[in-house]
Amino acid sequence: MDLLLRVPKKEKFNHEITISGSKSESNRLLILQKLFPEINIANLSSSDDSVHMQEALSGNSDIVDIGHAGTAMRFLTAYFASQVGVTKVLQGSDRMHNRPIAILVEALQSLGADIKYLNKEGYPPLSITGKEFIKDEITIQGNVSSQYISALLLIAPSLKRGLKVSLLGEITSIPYIEMTLSLLNQLGIETIFQENKIKIAPIKNINKRTLTVEADWSSASYFYSIVALGEVGSKIQLAAYKEESLQGDSCLAKIYNHFGVSTTFNGTTILLEKTTTTNKKPLDLNLIKAPDIAQTIAVTCFALGVPCDLHGLHTLKIKETDRLEALKEELTKLGANITITNESLHLKESENINKDVVIETYNDHRMAMAFAPLALKVPLQIKDAMVVTKSYQNFWKDMNHIGIHQEVVK
Repeated sequence: MDLLLRVPKKEKFNHEITISGSKSESNRLLILQKLFPEINIANLSSSDDSVHMQEALSGNSDIVDIGHAGTAMRFLTAYFASQVGVTKVLQGSDRMHNRPIAILVEALQSLGADIKYLNKEGYPPLSITGKEFIKDEITIQGNVSSQYISALLLIAPSLKRGLKVSLLGEITSIPYIEMTLSLLNQLGIETIFQENKIKIAPIKNINKRTLTVEADWSSASYFYSIVALGEVGSKIQLAAYKEESLQGDSCLAKIYNHFGVSTTFNGTTILLEKTTTTNKKPLDLNLIKAPDIAQTIAVTCFALGVPCDLHGLHTLKIKETDRLEALKEELTKLGANITITNESLHLKESENINKDVVIETYNDHRMAMAFAPLALKVPLQIKDAMVVTKSYQNFWKDMNHIGIHQEVVK
């Protein structure tokens, strides 16, 4: 379904939104809950990815299809490989079958896992037969997707001797690794992360407990963008968040000061307020610890005429789409002067925004959501708009609530 976005009148925002639990935290806890049934989860994400994860973990079929859910593909590969006597075929969408997984598979095979490629070498679909691992030490590159590393860490406490992981070189997306370790610690599992080495102790049972998932900071980014594009005095209150967050994307609070947006914590809510006009000075950021907010920041900068240089984005090329190429294509249609490399994006100041542009989403939820705030500046059309349900079921409902209205394009 394609949607035409319009803002009937300009006004100062003053709205309250409750956002579902973090997809990243939820998917980690779902794996841990399957390994340790004593865990209860509150405020679980309603995203498609988390629904796919739940179905995969609770189903009895020998074939597990996770669609576009990249996190589920990585985490389930490690989980099924560690389940002795369980045989599964793990598959997904066409795009998923073109997203590399060899680094994780080879790491698991070095521990003793039985995993075979069913089509193209190095890519899903996979045939997995669960076995008891024969080793408890592994070495893996640190600059790969953090999901590969977290997949190993999540199953580690259930292994007979736990797991020692050595990371080579620069480590990508450290906050996501630290999120995984923090969740393990909350369950009473001993972890050590020193320099480039991680050690996870084995554990047989944990005490019964409930963990509450914090709302998703990646989803909050779109409201930061909306407030930044609004008039001074615009406000949006979001629930439910923690000032001491596990999520790397919580760096939004600091980054969006550049656009005149302040963040005030009050219990489990945050108040976003446009307190000053936007700083037009160039924005230079290394987003290696928070690559998922790059699209939102790039669109915000374009909309406000702020030049930017965004680095640390090499993992964006293997997401739902090549996000760097997708950003270049769609922002250029809107009138941007933009260049990209394999790990960076460079945007020059723009004076005009082209109207009535049709934004392609490339089966990528973040493309649809990152571009939606631009409706505050010009009418635009979002192709395949319901792709947002991958991470944010109520996105368009919440957009309508704050004044970004949608018409179905027939």
